Amino acid sequence: MPTAETFVIAPAGTRPLWFLIPALLVLLAGMALLGATWFGSQRASFEVSPAGLRLRGDLYARLIPAAQLQGGAARLVDLRTTPQYRPTRRTVGTGLPGYAAGWFRLATGEKALLFLTDRSRVVYIPTRAGYVVLLSPADPAGLVAALQRVAPGR
Repeated sequence: MPTAETFVIAPAGTRPLWFLIPALLVLLAGMALLGATWFGSQRASFEVSPAGLRLRGDLYARLIPAAQLQGGAARLVDLRTTPQYRPTRRTVGTGLPGYAAGWFRLATGEKALLFLTDRSRVVYIPTRAGYVVLLSPADPAGLVAALQRVAPGR
């Protein structure tokens, strides 16, 4: 009776493994982007000063000069009941459940920079730069009052 014979697989070359390096880099970049988004969503802040409105948070942080703000036209909106101000299309930004940041188009067609977590307490801020800003601060009325003091024009 013949005995069993075992044969091992021929060793693979290392060339196919080079494909894994770019895949791993893309995966790591995606994880870094998600981490930055999460970090920004937890630590975003909005600072009003004579210099303007400073948005701090994730990748879309910036200073909007006071001369570009139309603080007198800033107002509180509830996106659940005012559909014209709802973001409808993301152009460059983050859209996760409970968090939206970056550049979007509104139902009105306006270009908008968003930092939204609570769609029922949104501050709508028009600018002279061709876009509007929608923010979800913890104190919406306080932000509107500060904007009207720093940039009272319409």
